[in-house]
Amino acid sequence: MFGVINIYKPKGITSHDVVGIVRKILGIKQVGHTGTLDPFAEGVLPICVGKATRLIEYFDDDKEYIASVQFGSSTETYDTEGQITDRSDKKITQTDILENLRFFRGEIEQTPPIYSAIKVNGKKLYEYAREGKPVEIEPRKVTIYEIELLGFDNARQIADIRIKCSKGTYIRSIANDLGKKLGCYGHLIRLVRSKAGKFNVENSVKLPVLISSDKKYTIENGAKEKLLPFIQNPTEAVSIPVTEISNADFERVSHGNSIKISDKKFKCGDFLILVYNNNVVATAQQQENEIRVKKVFVE
Repeated sequence: MFGVINIYKPKGITSHDVVGIVRKILGIKQVGHTGTLDPFAEGVLPICVGKATRLIEYFDDDKEYIASVQFGSSTETYDTEGQITDRSDKKITQTDILENLRFFRGEIEQTPPIYSAIKVNGKKLYEYAREGKPVEIEPRKVTIYEIELLGFDNARQIADIRIKCSKGTYIRSIANDLGKKLGCYGHLIRLVRSKAGKFNVENSVKLPVLISSDKKYTIENGAKEKLLPFIQNPTEAVSIPVTEISNADFERVSHGNSIKISDKKFKCGDFLILVYNNNVVATAQQQENEIRVKKVFVE
């Protein structure tokens, strides 16, 4: 098995749980996801199977989310999982939101939530939080490519916002920071990842499992047969060039040897995926007038 499955992760389980479920269904140990999605969130979670896990570093990092933000209160986790820390009776308007979204476009500095897996001095932030220990959290630069208001329920003070962003962006922090900007507090009540790299929610597939309220799961009958048709060619998921090689080059590449090139269609330093007979043979990098093999996928 060699490919990637665009899984729709349900709310309430971890990305690691999804990896474990796919391993059990397909009967293969070599399974990995392309980027963690919080248990609170749902949506697109690309899962690589077989040697396709070795291509994860070449997948696009950009993500897109649909976030539902409740204004009027904030929580310790910046979402519904935590205790409410502040409240406000201030009512905001759609115009207020539109005027303040501009502060979240482009490259911004963002402070991650204390309840996150980022490590400080070798320890995860949420471990400090659970122990009640103070810790200094350094702001991080992230890029918000697009942010727009999709709708606003004035009566309930809930906004639906679409956010296209770089890797490492915390949507929970955006919800919290937007609430502060508006002077009314805010926290995330729903989060759907609608895109991850070249994968989108419209083409995702639900796991063929039944998940109970206590987060235990039961695999459906014929689960493997339900997932197999959705395993895609991983070369369709990466943004680096895919190059067909000759029979002679295949012999060299399969043994990890570099090959000469006669044209300059790639820039020096470009990463490539080398393919022979529609099968991925290796990843490589162009250096001057030769292509040097990085990872070999054939035995």
